[in-house]
Amino acid sequence: MFKILKTEGKARRGVFETVHGVVQTPVFMNVGTSAAIKGAVSTMDLKELGCQVELSNTYHLHIRPGDDLVRDMGGLHKFMNWDRPILTDSGGFQVFSLAKLRKITEEGVSFQSHIDGKRIFMGPEESMQIQSNLGSTIAMAFDECVENPSPYDYVKKSCERTYRWLVRCKAEMERLNSLPETINKNQMLWGINQGGTYKDLRVWHMKEIAKLDLPGYAIGGLAVGESVEEMYEIIEAVEEFMPQDRPRYLMGVGTPINILEAVDRGVDFFDCVITSRNARHANLFTDKGVLNLNNQKFARDDRPLQEGCNCPTCRNYSRAYIRHLFKAKEMLGMRLCVMHNLYFYNNLMREIRDALDAGEFKKYKEEKIKEFSGRV
Repeated sequence: MFKILKTEGKARRGVFETVHGVVQTPVFMNVGTSAAIKGAVSTMDLKELGCQVELSNTYHLHIRPGDDLVRDMGGLHKFMNWDRPILTDSGGFQVFSLAKLRKITEEGVSFQSHIDGKRIFMGPEESMQIQSNLGSTIAMAFDECVENPSPYDYVKKSCERTYRWLVRCKAEMERLNSLPETINKNQMLWGINQGGTYKDLRVWHMKEIAKLDLPGYAIGGLAVGESVEEMYEIIEAVEEFMPQDRPRYLMGVGTPINILEAVDRGVDFFDCVITSRNARHANLFTDKGVLNLNNQKFARDDRPLQEGCNCPTCRNYSRAYIRHLFKAKEMLGMRLCVMHNLYFYNNLMREIRDALDAGEFKKYKEEKIKEFSGRV
């Protein structure tokens, strides 16, 4: 399934084959939480923007419209008209970040929906059943994401429980994939490494989950309160014990600089909501740093968001016009900016792959970090 084509230090250039198509890595997954990219971007747009993998959220789709409805509509790929890979996260992070009055037991988590207050129970089996109904390419294990920093004793107990939950996830996924009515019988389960900012817990947990021989592994529970230096240290500590022949996914990270640093430390898959979230507030990523289109100085600027950018927005519209759309509260402004940011990230990953192919990633990384550290 996963083949490493080239390495440069810890950085890896790979190809990942799935039932829904081939993924070139390193790759950034475009986040469509509720089966749609926020900012009125369609799946047809995603293809033009270079998206390889779309990411949707188990928790949100379970609550609305309901995973049984998605199943009855033929699964997530058919429902949203997307024929490339989809990764669904397990819902664990949202249970702990959004849900009210949650109660954690060995069986799972009882909580109230953030939409209507309805009582819901989700455990490893329920998360796998929901994701099976969605029919995604990659299903993430149900885990607990603790806040950083958290007390050592609590993180240790949480880590051990997350391992036990993963064992149950694997058994349930194997059962579901054997059923004749299952939409995607080739659905893959990826495990998630947890352990807060404690290196010994991270390493212990990674060693244990690696024994389960899963198709892929993620590093979770980062970018939730710790410093970037701590994040990089945890990646370095865990990477040594991650299977070399499996894809590695750093969940919820991050900025262009974060991605460059993590690729350099051996990570293959990324996702983050800042691409669309920042764009919806007129904050754009460019090769010269961040551009805040709300600034008055762009009111008469006839240049594209980024000169030389080949995205649909930059090919056709000026900074002045898009700024006007935001001031006039026209939805088109958000759409055009989201399209640019998604293209920027997908193109960044293509450039990273090209640099790895050419054996010039270190040089590329140094040049880009200098550029990305500025502001337009």
